[in-house]
Amino acid sequence: MDIQDAAEYAIRDWYEASDLPAVNTDGAKTWGTFLPVGEADRFKGACNDREITYVQGLAQALTLWLKKHPSPSSPLVAQPVVRVIVANQKGGVGKTFISSGIAQALAEAGRRVLLVDYDPQGHLTAELGFEELMYEDDVETLMMHMDGTAKGDVRELLVAIDGARFGERLHLLPAADDAFLRDVALSKVSFSEAALERALEPLEADYDVIIIDGPPSLGLNMDTALYYVRRREGELADRSGVITPVWANKASHRAFRLLKSQMDDLCRKGRIQVDYLGLIINAYDSRRGKLVKENKDQWEKSTSPAVLAVIGDLKEGREAADGEIPLLEYAPDSEHAQVMRDLAKELAV
Repeated sequence: MDIQDAAEYAIRDWYEASDLPAVNTDGAKTWGTFLPVGEADRFKGACNDREITYVQGLAQALTLWLKKHPSPSSPLVAQPVVRVIVANQKGGVGKTFISSGIAQALAEAGRRVLLVDYDPQGHLTAELGFEELMYEDDVETLMMHMDGTAKGDVRELLVAIDGARFGERLHLLPAADDAFLRDVALSKVSFSEAALERALEPLEADYDVIIIDGPPSLGLNMDTALYYVRRREGELADRSGVITPVWANKASHRAFRLLKSQMDDLCRKGRIQVDYLGLIINAYDSRRGKLVKENKDQWEKSTSPAVLAVIGDLKEGREAADGEIPLLEYAPDSEHAQVMRDLAKELAV
């Protein structure tokens, strides 16, 4: 509830109250709020009549109101699973590295996490050591669950990512080689924007967070992922949404504008809200020159979306990917690993 409304209602009830508590306000911090026109003068007059200070009158009013309206012990509305897409149609900016790293950090912290490799190139699947799954014959795929042709359970597609620190809480939905045809296939699906949601819905109760490694392209493929992370009815703002990795260069600024334009178009036509959770400046190295620093400063001056982190051009991420080992297993004490833990905290789940 807005503090202004709470104060207004509290004062109105206070006028009618007879058994008023004496509230110790020594050392209390000052704060202010607006009241309806004329209400402040009426309140001051009532305090004078009762021979108490304005601070004491307000403290009494709020104390009585809080006793009558205690804070709920559980959320007022049950919140859906957190859904995040790491998205930028520009390739090579670190989408896979960041999606995987944040997912690992969340699992390490005790969350149940599903990683979805939604990039047709399958870099996430390969870098976690499951490349052979992309080319298996006679198995169902995520695309088949999206277009309604699958017969089995989508859970049959999942694989666990080993590691004691993940405690069997981190799973991967791998890419498949039919993902390259996803835009064409989705064009034939009724209400295609919701296709990914229909496919993943059976899994949502099993996880606290679902992180999608987005495709390096725009189009229907991206629309379905953006629609999936929209703010659902009753969901808190900035809980699910989009994280965009960028580089400190002009190309990333252009790519971001294109992605933002597609998001805005989808939100307008679909009458939905997709929250931007923030930007991550990846592979930053100030030694690359003045223009690199100027581009970084330009990102950081932007108020929306805010920059969540600046990640240096460090070696551990590349080494972990080349070795097909999760970053937090390969280099748990590295700067890269700590940044991922900090980003996981930003999701506040």
